[in-house]
Amino acid sequence: MDSTTQTPVKKNPKKANLLDHHSIKSLLDESVTEIVTSKGYPEDVRLSNIRLLIGSIIIAIALVAQFYKKEVGICHILDYGTYILFNVILQLIIHTKEKNAILFTYPPEGSFNSTGLVVSSKLPRFSDMYTLTVESADPKSISARPKVEFTKSVTKWFAKDGVLVEGLFWKDVEALVNDYAKEHKKSK
Repeated sequence: MDSTTQTPVKKNPKKANLLDHHSIKSLLDESVTEIVTSKGYPEDVRLSNIRLLIGSIIIAIALVAQFYKKEVGICHILDYGTYILFNVILQLIIHTKEKNAILFTYPPEGSFNSTGLVVSSKLPRFSDMYTLTVESADPKSISARPKVEFTKSVTKWFAKDGVLVEGLFWKDVEALVNDYAKEHKKSK
């Protein structure tokens, strides 16, 4: 067999527990990330790295506070105060920067656009309506575009056995990303 010939790799179907809201949202969010990055938008993990760093600092402070053998006094007050401060900082980052974001990206390579995307999703509890939003990572940038979104029932993308019909979902997400890119061209 010729080494340059590639045989198509059979992928396992993506399956979610249709009775579990988090399973459905997680599978859809994971698929959105695959779709957007496959369209040339490299993932920006800087915010995730900052969150990990702050989380590591919080853990280190907690370990020092727990195992440092010293009388209760100013050291413990400083430890707990610092612990609380870093937790507040972490929560502020989550609530102000991340919100419902599932993906932050850089602009596509070779693009004249200077801002990436923020892709957000919502799937309210006890609802089948999934909302996907694409907006600029830097809304104040001159190359920022108006946000676009759709809200659709997840029943359109899943078979009865919980398998995601990837082709249908791919088309919807790809159309949304294309609408975001097209919106800017109209405003010129």
